[in-house]
Amino acid sequence: MRGVVMHAPGDVRVEDLPDPVIKEPTDAIIRLAATCVCGSDLWPYRGADAVTEPLSMGHEYAGVVEEVGSAVTTIKPGQFVVGSFFASDNTCEICRAGYQTSCVHREVLGTSGGAQAERMRVPLADGTLVATPSLPDADLVPSLLAASDVLGTGWFGAVAAEAGPGKTVAVVGDGAVGLLAVLAAKQLGAERIIAMSRHASRQQLAVKFGATDIVEERGEEGVARVKELTGGLGAHSVIEAVGTQESMRQAIGATRPGGHVGFVGVLHDVEIKGDDIFMTHVHLHGGPAPVRRFLPELIELIVNRVIDPGEVFDLELPLDQAAEGYRAMDERRAIKVLLRP
Repeated sequence: MRGVVMHAPGDVRVEDLPDPVIKEPTDAIIRLAATCVCGSDLWPYRGADAVTEPLSMGHEYAGVVEEVGSAVTTIKPGQFVVGSFFASDNTCEICRAGYQTSCVHREVLGTSGGAQAERMRVPLADGTLVATPSLPDADLVPSLLAASDVLGTGWFGAVAAEAGPGKTVAVVGDGAVGLLAVLAAKQLGAERIIAMSRHASRQQLAVKFGATDIVEERGEEGVARVKELTGGLGAHSVIEAVGTQESMRQAIGATRPGGHVGFVGVLHDVEIKGDDIFMTHVHLHGGPAPVRRFLPELIELIVNRVIDPGEVFDLELPLDQAAEGYRAMDERRAIKVLLRP
């Protein structure tokens, strides 16, 4: 099969790779209907994460089951499925509490063959994959793909920040996760949604997803602007969707006393000192999103055409042009790139 391999920062190639095979009786093999480049893939692409050996890339996926292991009982060949970027059994005590990305048997997807490929192996298939009610219409595939990570992550950010009716929500970050956090906050009933963005195309999509205000300032100026919009208090709920020291400080600073920060950006060199939060009464909650918790609800919203998160894909390329997809996202010429195997 064809698959994407990163050999070094900036060096992405599409190569002939071995077809995935069933290794454990709990595995499934799926044929990808679509895959994509994630913002977190840009960390090693830019050299911020070390690339010490060739890496099979990709952890976002949706497609049709081709084969299942002998122990798989709820997922069947021929079903269209969506799964999380972490495999989980969905039965352990941690999973039952809704934190499948901390499952006691968790496995990071992409470690044994990435999702930016024609096929992939999914461990713990019964607990990881969720089937759609029927084979979806082609135009729904991008939205279902988004549910596997960026929508589920934005949704968790909104839930962790306790977005809801009567709340003012601010979103730090205008990538796919931040934009879909705006959509999630809207669906959860937020009264006011402040999108922090300085890019016109992303601002437009944020407004389409439900943003009521746009703040272009960053850092302390961005914090001051959010407070100005909220009577000097700050937002009830702030979603941090970047993962840098600046974005985290901006998120905490824009939150009112007693408010909540949901942080879902992959953290890089972020330090939070006691003095940063002790006098603020700000709640912090986040981490790798337990996407599996939300998948049944998100799939239902998508197949019933209540939401259209697939709109974050503003560039579609064949899999063999994956390198151009990486360049487009790195250069901010695209919000998110969909790859067709």
